[in-house]
Amino acid sequence: MAVGKNKRLTKGGKKGSKKKASDPFLKKEWYDIKAPSVFSVRNCGKTLCTRTQGTKIASEQLKGRVLEVNLADLNNDDDQAFRKVKLCIEEVQGRNCLTDFHAMSLTRDKLYSLVRKWHTMISAHVDVKTTDGYVVRLFVIAFTERRPDQVSTNCYAQSAHIRKIRKKMMEIMTKEAGTVQLRELVKKLIPESIGKEITKQTRGIFPLKDVLIRKVKIIKKPKFDITKLMELHG
Repeated sequence: MAVGKNKRLTKGGKKGSKKKASDPFLKKEWYDIKAPSVFSVRNCGKTLCTRTQGTKIASEQLKGRVLEVNLADLNNDDDQAFRKVKLCIEEVQGRNCLTDFHAMSLTRDKLYSLVRKWHTMISAHVDVKTTDGYVVRLFVIAFTERRPDQVSTNCYAQSAHIRKIRKKMMEIMTKEAGTVQLRELVKKLIPESIGKEITKQTRGIFPLKDVLIRKVKIIKKPKFDITKLMELHG
């Protein structure tokens, strides 16, 4: 074989092997996460993002990120440790990421600790539109309670009772969530005022205990409005 015909042999090695492996973290920046004013702790953490390079803008990469924070950390209250809150980054200002409420759920250990033998579990869900245009799906969970003078070990509810309770639950959730803005709804969810209202109103049908809003999801958001977000972070 004549020398110089096969170009690859004389070059020595592959084309891409000269590329030096660099640490990807050198190209990244830290951003502070700001929680809405509904919560008492505003600086709730940090997030990483690659620096702006060419058409890849850092703030655009950050927008829409969903962060999960424990409610105990957001409110400095260990009694609320069984709730998890999801926040969504809506706007980036300098090194601060302004977030909005995205979802809420119970921790798995809390949910499993509620389920008991000899009791009926009743759950319901409903889609509600808040006054500021958010469509929210609320899931509620409740358990039957033994009466003080009861002799039998179980306290199962009849299916007719369950249907009545579920109807009542959906009515209360629609009324409580459909007449307020999202931020007011979040304020209601933290002290579990909706659950207490359900317990109070269903007492005549069947006594309930551990009535909790198990999960909250945002199904639809209105068009993004920076002024409303700034009010929320005011």
